[in-house]
Amino acid sequence: MDRIYRIYRELFEEIILVTNHPQKFLEWDLLIVSDLFPIRSSLTGIHAGLFYMTNPFGFISACDTPFLKKEMVETVVGKIEAQIDIVIPETSAGLEPLCAVYSKNCLNAAQHHLEQEKLKVIRAFRKSRIKTISEKVLCKIDPDLRSFFNINTPADLQRAEEMVT
Repeated sequence: MDRIYRIYRELFEEIILVTNHPQKFLEWDLLIVSDLFPIRSSLTGIHAGLFYMTNPFGFISACDTPFLKKEMVETVVGKIEAQIDIVIPETSAGLEPLCAVYSKNCLNAAQHHLEQEKLKVIRAFRKSRIKTISEKVLCKIDPDLRSFFNINTPADLQRAEEMVT
């Protein structure tokens, strides 16, 4: 989290952290919010970020991506266009919805899906205007695509520690 926060401080005036443990981050200069729906899902975090953001677009990422590169964020943000709702990296593994830019216009779609307890991020935004960034472009910035590596299990943590050494 510290590393991601440092990157965001360099790039953004508005930083929003969606967390259920706000007391851990009180010293940070950002807006701390919680999910608005009592459902454990990435979509609830995206929804809360969209709800609270004041800008027309916001870069949204998971907090468990220790190798997110500043250049990756800059590339995704750099592809924003007024007529696009989402700018999202696409690799051979698929779309990366937790390293993407979302328009404030996506708020209603997220809310609608959460109200129906449909929690798949990509499905929530399938009617949105989406611009993808190809793996070829992404690999120029991050050849191993480490920006998308996240830690969900003890095995992931061990692998991350091995990647650092």
